[in-house]
Amino acid sequence: MKIIVTSPGTTLDSPVDPRFGRAKYFLLVDTDTMQTTAHDNIQNRNAPQGAGIQAAQTVYSLGAGAVVTGNVGPKAFTTLHAAGIAIYLGASGTAREAVEQFRSGRLQPAEAANVEGHWA
Repeated sequence: MKIIVTSPGTTLDSPVDPRFGRAKYFLLVDTDTMQTTAHDNIQNRNAPQGAGIQAAQTVYSLGAGAVVTGNVGPKAFTTLHAAGIAIYLGASGTAREAVEQFRSGRLQPAEAANVEGHWA
């Protein structure tokens, strides 16, 4: 399965970014092979509004089936959910550790956003 892990860095050894829409990078990880590609989220980091929705559209275009992050706002949650993309919140540590948390079932799918919009 391909998942997105939010991160301020470009490798699996980078920490998890607790933000979704304004994360610096989206790491697209194949959970079977651990092959990873980094995708810059620059177009959304400085957006005055709509960062979560646009970020969700980016995740969809990358073909990910899930997002692993720290937090997600209501608009991003709704957009991801409508696209059939599962959202896993509360990830911590490195991106590699977050993937392991996901693979081992220690992260549960979110049923709602856990922060208000415009969370910096």
